[in-house]
Amino acid sequence: MSEKFTDDLFDLKNDRRLSVYLYRAGFGAWLLYIVSGAQFMQSVRIYRTDFGVFSFFLMVLGLSASMIYDYYHHPVEFAQKKKWLAFSYLVLAGLVYFFILHNEPISIEHLFGKGLF
Repeated sequence: MSEKFTDDLFDLKNDRRLSVYLYRAGFGAWLLYIVSGAQFMQSVRIYRTDFGVFSFFLMVLGLSASMIYDYYHHPVEFAQKKKWLAFSYLVLAGLVYFFILHNEPISIEHLFGKGLF
């Protein structure tokens, strides 16, 4: 791979490929979420919720990356997506709180006590 390819990939202002890749990865995680509910996928059924939350996370990240491009090149689309991005972040925070943290209150002592930082 050339250095030019990676430079362009992370130039979110002028290239929207990274956002497309993030959307596709989110769609793939969503497909894993659906398939993991099947009978023959019992070995990964415990990760089904994680697949769903990760899918939503990747799609919100893809929307965030595409908004950088739209800010410079499509201001009307940016204004519309801005509202959806705020709503998506709220839904993602709710999903993480209920499915990942299991309704536990968030505190600094709790995070340091579990060794996350």
